[in-house]
Amino acid sequence: MKNHETSHNFVPHAHETHGHEDHSLKEELVTHLPYAIFSVALGLIVLTWLSFFSFSVTDAKEIKKSYKMLFHSFHFLHILFASTGTVLTFLRFSPNRTKAVIVGTVSPAIFCMLSDILLPYLGGVILGQNMHLCLCLIYEWYNVLPFLFVGVINGFLLATHYNAFARVFSVGSHFAHILISSLAALFYLVAYGFNNWYPQMGIVFLVLILAVVLPCTLSDVVVPMYFAKKRN
Repeated sequence: MKNHETSHNFVPHAHETHGHEDHSLKEELVTHLPYAIFSVALGLIVLTWLSFFSFSVTDAKEIKKSYKMLFHSFHFLHILFASTGTVLTFLRFSPNRTKAVIVGTVSPAIFCMLSDILLPYLGGVILGQNMHLCLCLIYEWYNVLPFLFVGVINGFLLATHYNAFARVFSVGSHFAHILISSLAALFYLVAYGFNNWYPQMGIVFLVLILAVVLPCTLSDVVVPMYFAKKRN
């Protein structure tokens, strides 16, 4: 037996091992929904503790600056995880490395901005907050690109590992990916307009689940699978 699996057999989902390789968007959303629910809940716990300890800080500008720093850190980490996951999924279904680089770069750049920035922004606006739009891909591209490119390289490197390790990595990294996305979206809400979020915690919880699960599912699974199987 060879030590390494071929790239197109990499990281199967549990339902793939039962012979179902073609999944609908509905099936993938249902599969990813529990990850989103628990990750958003954990993110709210983190934000609650940070808000509690910030009560002793009287300088509102300093608090907002801290939340902006946290948002950017988690947003860049989200891009790293997303680009890695997109490349891994693509290589499960296609050996085309050039295409894997293109999809692994473009898809995370779009969907990370959607989940971390655009959907939280729209959620805040709908809830009546005076939100501010910050498009990091445009204004901080010099920070975004290193995480994006390293994530793509990381995806290729991880594709060479044993299949047994790949299964473990797939579950762990996916939960970490969604948790990081949840924290990025939460910190964006607070840093860019939704200061008094906890009286509407229930609505914020629902908005964040929607903001996280749909873009992450499209980025991690649907888009790379579609382009990997698409024939010229």
